[in-house]
Amino acid sequence: MNLKTLPNILTTLRIGFAFLLLAILLYGRDWLPDSIHPTWINYLACLVFCLASITDFFDGFIARNFQVTSVFGEIFDPLADKLLMLSAFIGLLILNRADAWAVFLILGREFFITGLRVIAASKGLKVAASNLGKYKTGLQITAIAFLLMDYSFANATLWLAVIITLYSGYDYAKAYTKTR
Repeated sequence: MNLKTLPNILTTLRIGFAFLLLAILLYGRDWLPDSIHPTWINYLACLVFCLASITDFFDGFIARNFQVTSVFGEIFDPLADKLLMLSAFIGLLILNRADAWAVFLILGREFFITGLRVIAASKGLKVAASNLGKYKTGLQITAIAFLLMDYSFANATLWLAVIITLYSGYDYAKAYTKTR
């Protein structure tokens, strides 16, 4: 393994973590012996999610700072991010820990912005993401981690993430319209 392939390896690892996270959330109670308290599922799911989220930071950091970007990374990095969020949200919805409208608004924004990015790319345009996108991601990760741990205040954090997510989507769409 060399530095050139490390970002792609981390992206691929995040995709694997997404599948593992959903499996833990859906089947974790069946896998654990009865002698182990079910809250350990929360800890394990949160650990897997946080490790996966850390790979997102490091693959981008390495790719940008060492100029080892690739077509694979440009395509699969955002897909891996969305797959991780999707697996977390599906599991949380099934466990009745997340509000369906909040999840719909967050995922709807992600699909909408992905569509804008595809349109921009087809026209040879690059729309720079603002810092709001980083704040949005950080708040979504925090909200999901709190939901996975089943904290009582987690849904309030999720709704705060919804507000920042929608606002960052508006900001991105506004930037896109200025580039046309």
